[in-house]
Amino acid sequence: MKNHPHSRRSFLGTLSAAALAAPFVTSRLLAEPPSQRLRHASFGAAGMAWADLSQIANCANVEIVAICDVDLNRMDEAKKRFPNARYYQDWRALLDKEAKNIDSVNVSTPDHMHAPIGLSAMQLGKHVYGQKPLAHDIYEVRRMTERARSSGVVTQMGIQIHADVYYRLAVRLVQDGVIGKVKEVHSWCDKSWGDVTGRPERTDPVPEGFDWNLWLGVCAERPFLGNNYYHPGNWRKRLDFGTGTFGDMGCHIFDPIFESIGLKAPMALRSEGPTPNRWNWSLNGRVQFTFAGNERTAGKTLPVTWYDGTAKPAAEILALIEGADFPSGAGSLLIGTEGVLLVPHMTDRPSLYPKAKFAGFKFPRVSGFKHWEQFVEACRGNGRTMADFAYAGPLTETILLGGIASRFPHTTLDWDSPRLKFQQTEANHFVRREYRPGWTV
Repeated sequence: MKNHPHSRRSFLGTLSAAALAAPFVTSRLLAEPPSQRLRHASFGAAGMAWADLSQIANCANVEIVAICDVDLNRMDEAKKRFPNARYYQDWRALLDKEAKNIDSVNVSTPDHMHAPIGLSAMQLGKHVYGQKPLAHDIYEVRRMTERARSSGVVTQMGIQIHADVYYRLAVRLVQDGVIGKVKEVHSWCDKSWGDVTGRPERTDPVPEGFDWNLWLGVCAERPFLGNNYYHPGNWRKRLDFGTGTFGDMGCHIFDPIFESIGLKAPMALRSEGPTPNRWNWSLNGRVQFTFAGNERTAGKTLPVTWYDGTAKPAAEILALIEGADFPSGAGSLLIGTEGVLLVPHMTDRPSLYPKAKFAGFKFPRVSGFKHWEQFVEACRGNGRTMADFAYAGPLTETILLGGIASRFPHTTLDWDSPRLKFQQTEANHFVRREYRPGWTV
């Protein structure tokens, strides 16, 4: 922190000024009226951040005011497209200096910085588009969900497939009762991360233009490792920075399951896969969840199982799709009292089984929507978002619970969602981690 001209004191001063204002009273720190252009800032200039920034900038009535990235070497494309934007390396400096000039932000950084940046922006009254998973830890997700509700800002999580017509169709089929009451669900993703055996015992020189301290952010100090070990592409498999395959893809794939059935927090969960090591998430995970049943389920509880990497549902489950090719990549299989629904992830329309029973079935007409445009228009006072933090928060908490379960293999963990606690006290250590000194929001 001492190495940066932007001090923690000045940043907290900005937050304090916003907090001292009367609650929810419009001020220059809050968004402009709906008739105005949306003044937007991006946290991240490349990778997924570039995708989010580009999509938001393509919407009408948007002005890109500021862009921040800890790696100055990844700003070239942004500077070409947005030559009038102001550029920062320190996210705190952007919020401090641009608080009166922006209405909304996208937080498209590695997972471990979603909550510090997103919470700080919401404390300043800014609308927030946050990449999935909503945060790195369950405690952070709960705080972000609560802050979004109490501040009244517009939010949207980056589960853009929520808007896809195939996912909308899957939700409609379940809610229309086409497969009857849901008895069980199986979801999978074959994504893998290569070598996760350990961490090299060396220290590499930090590239010029890259601020390693800012990239670490809330995480404990450690030596920089080059050769893409952390930055820009492999942080997802590192325990402190990413959330593994499940954290990366689970929010997408569980999304239509959560929405169509109306799931909330699980009651219990159990990992039957391998454990992470000291530094990295494991591969080929399998996590079994137990949710409370509701009017759309066949029983008082609903089992939902997640598989990743090479892990797959059992042969008798796969037999329900009657010899059809098992969808490569990712998807879900919902088993109901009146039929089975196969939901491939993005690649094809949902399918119904048995084929003989649903021969000639006329699929209902459904419409998708424009995910990023919905966020922009909601910020301008027109409509609402469908993947706001009130919905995305409980979804993300469930996904992150899977990561905790993987640390306690072959052990059923009982989860008390209102209290953010496990009955098994040793698991509570992973609900919330301590930020390194000087980085507490």
